Amino acid sequence: MNNKTASRRPSLATTTATLLLTLLAAASAQANDYPTEARVDYVLGCMAANGNSYLTMQKCACSIDVIAEHLTYETYEQVDTVMSMQDQRGELGVLFRTERGMQDQLHRLRQAQADANLRCF
Repeated sequence: MNNKTASRRPSLATTTATLLLTLLAAASAQANDYPTEARVDYVLGCMAANGNSYLTMQKCACSIDVIAEHLTYETYEQVDTVMSMQDQRGELGVLFRTERGMQDQLHRLRQAQADANLRCF
């Protein structure tokens, strides 16, 4: 092998750095799969519950970012549906209040919210 061939080949450090950047980008994309509308809706609701100030907006934005680290948007959406259906009267409401899988998802959201409270508030 001559020097020209060796200089064209990427070094181990370059290959490793490229792999790490790719993995970080994939993790970032997964954590940011929430649509802007869902993030804004969460922040507005959080601000209404905690005060409409600039500092509260920052804390609420941080909170949804932490939740997005814990739950995919699909799971978040399912839990949001479960929470809204729990208020229904009759058998349908009972199903959403008592079904184990739904309660497990709700527990995961509450854990994510607890982590968000610790990290952001």
